[in-house]
Amino acid sequence: MSLTTAPVSPRATPLPPVPSEDPLTAAQWKTLLAIADTIIPAIKPIATANTRLEIPATANEYSTAISTLEGLSPNPDRQAAAKAYLEENASSNPAFREALHRLLALHMPHATKRQFILVLNILNTRAGSLLLTGSTTPIGDQPVHIREIIIQGWAAARLPLLRQLYRSLTMLSKQTWIRITPTLPRILGFPHVPLGMVPGKDFDYEFIQFPPGDKPEIIETDVVIVGSGCGGGVCAKNLAEAGNRVLVVEKAYHWTSEHYPMSQENGWDHLFMNGAFISSDDTAVNIIAGQAWGGGGTINWSASLQTQGFVRREWADRGLPFFTSSEFQDSLDRVCERMGVSAEFIEQNRTNQLLMEGARKLGYTYKAVPQNTGGKRHHCGHCTFGCGSGEKQGPSVSYLPDAARAGAKFIEGFHAEKIIFSQKNGEKVAIGVRGTWVSRDVNGGVAGEPITRRKVIIKAKRVIVSAGAMQSPLLLLRSGLKNSHIGRNLYIHPVSLLGAIHKEDIKPWEGAILTSVVSECENLDGKGHGVKLEATNMLPSAWLIWLPWKSGLDYKLNAARMKHMVGYISLARDRDTGQVYPDPVDGRVRFKYSTSSFDKKHITEGLIALAKMQYVTGATEIFTVIPGVSTFIRSAESEQDGVGINDAKFQAWLEEVRTVGFPSPESMFVSAHQMGTCRMSSTAKTGVVDPKGQVWGTKGLYVADASVFPSASGVNPMVTNMAIADWLSRGVATGLVNQARL
Repeated sequence: MSLTTAPVSPRATPLPPVPSEDPLTAAQWKTLLAIADTIIPAIKPIATANTRLEIPATANEYSTAISTLEGLSPNPDRQAAAKAYLEENASSNPAFREALHRLLALHMPHATKRQFILVLNILNTRAGSLLLTGSTTPIGDQPVHIREIIIQGWAAARLPLLRQLYRSLTMLSKQTWIRITPTLPRILGFPHVPLGMVPGKDFDYEFIQFPPGDKPEIIETDVVIVGSGCGGGVCAKNLAEAGNRVLVVEKAYHWTSEHYPMSQENGWDHLFMNGAFISSDDTAVNIIAGQAWGGGGTINWSASLQTQGFVRREWADRGLPFFTSSEFQDSLDRVCERMGVSAEFIEQNRTNQLLMEGARKLGYTYKAVPQNTGGKRHHCGHCTFGCGSGEKQGPSVSYLPDAARAGAKFIEGFHAEKIIFSQKNGEKVAIGVRGTWVSRDVNGGVAGEPITRRKVIIKAKRVIVSAGAMQSPLLLLRSGLKNSHIGRNLYIHPVSLLGAIHKEDIKPWEGAILTSVVSECENLDGKGHGVKLEATNMLPSAWLIWLPWKSGLDYKLNAARMKHMVGYISLARDRDTGQVYPDPVDGRVRFKYSTSSFDKKHITEGLIALAKMQYVTGATEIFTVIPGVSTFIRSAESEQDGVGINDAKFQAWLEEVRTVGFPSPESMFVSAHQMGTCRMSSTAKTGVVDPKGQVWGTKGLYVADASVFPSASGVNPMVTNMAIADWLSRGVATGLVNQARL
């Protein structure tokens, strides 16, 4: 391992202050924080506990907890670290309330916030409290151990609303606390920076700046590209190298590698759309999408899988023969070559080793996942918050610098509001983009007031929308396009998770995140629908939110065992779809998606397969995130009887997983892949863009990102996205040359 000569400390990336207007009243805050302090409580010995505010533990419970935590913590002062961890409650850190304030004021959709506030108000009344808690005393006035009993009751309540309330409040409290807690990292020994990381060297970007002014600034170019992600970056390089004036506009801001990896407290807000808080209308699915310079390529996990043959054939059968052509393969190979995609330099971390070892022992199909790391060994588990080494060859490291060297220009902080059209021979012709530019603050960051806000009009011969499957359809809709397919056909690769605990130290945050895949269950219906089984991101703020909450003490002790854990995903190639649409109040992205029974069955079978792999590799405990499913705890006898997965107790637990399924509404799924909302089609009646990526019914307007996928890719979509963008942008370049000749 390459070692730096001194510890690396990324530069701070402070967030803007929370809005001055408080989203909650004092009474609502009292109720919310009382619930949060029950889910993440202070725990003290019964002899010294303030029983209204702290969970009183018996002398034996407390001493056992301290001893357990001391055994887990690498901290030199283990006892002090253990006591501080147990005595911390959610609201004891002012950053907890600030983070909730930010989420409620900036990220929670208005409709969801109204419902959330309504629940808090109901809990504050005697009648409402009686209905939801069984007592006329509001929950905020109850001692913490009574609050705990109430919340435990919600988990198994007959009323679906209460089970949903349990899920929402426990998830909200866990995810907010894990991002800001100072005590948990000391227990885990979790480092903010990957061990041995050598800081990378950045490309020196120049971004166009605008002076203050009341009138729109007008600039001209040949091609304007909305979005700097995997699709936009490839388009920028190809079109600039073809001799065109290219302008890339991006809503987010560029951060250099010396800011990476960002902290768990700030990274979610700086690098992810809506602070990584995008929930379906029924709140059962959460979407995680990048919003950064370089798009999803800045925060993804390097997985570089090419489009599979059965998917290419399916798309070709829809009247799109390009996908089975040699041209498509040429584009796939070209983007992989530019990013240095290879499996030769992978060093599998223990999580991925156990996945492959389990697959081998069961005879499952598996392989290493090629990485876009430029032919280098990349041993970093923190890339979700940006790659500090610069080894991951996302667009900001590869394609966008190539574009800049060929003369492309860039604007950060630009919100594209509408595409501008003219009418020519009865057709809409895209002639540019209108939007608002927001500068950085006086310190070159975004924590202060912007120096300038300015309306900008960009005139262009071609407009390429590469804002991703969540935002590209919204821009088309804001621009007045009426195609009924815009925003529909949303595929998300819904995911559920399985975790396991091993006797050995795993330290799952160390090493590359996703370097192996098991494909045994990828075709469960005989038509290409099933699940991929992969390792997942194991940073605490991404993983520990999924641990079941049974009580405050139980949760804290389980979270402290993370260094012994592994985590995996059952990722479905979904058959059934949802829809993206703008919020009627403020226009932000909203979506409708309910994971279908068809896709749930496949996800369940994936979890079963993952559990079997963990069993045969010696896991002592195996758990899902399915509400109501118990944790499987291995008996000592099972390690010696030689029956393997035929162990009767284990088989009974697998049957429990199948029987419980995914109860509604408390079950939750997550998605990091969004596709299809501007899908490519052979006719204007069946999609949004034509086989060359041009929006049906327009001229000069193209979409080049994962939103054009005809259906779910079934693999991590980066390479497919980039290959399509490579081909489409070469076609746009040819069209510009032909136009110039006329």
